[in-house]
Amino acid sequence: MGDGEEAPKRKLTPEAERALAEAEARRKAEQEKLPKEVGGRDGPEPTRYGDWEKKGIVSDF
Repeated sequence: MGDGEEAPKRKLTPEAERALAEAEARRKAEQEKLPKEVGGRDGPEPTRYGDWEKKGIVSDF
């Protein structure tokens, strides 16, 4: 695996393909669920893991 070479793609089982499709649908639904924030901070949602994160410092609620 040198520069620019990709690993050969393995054939996924139908179950694995279905699971990946369901995960992608959940990610899209989660993004659509969040309201558009006006004047908020840039970057990912700071509460995405169930606690508050800002500049690497984490606080539990």
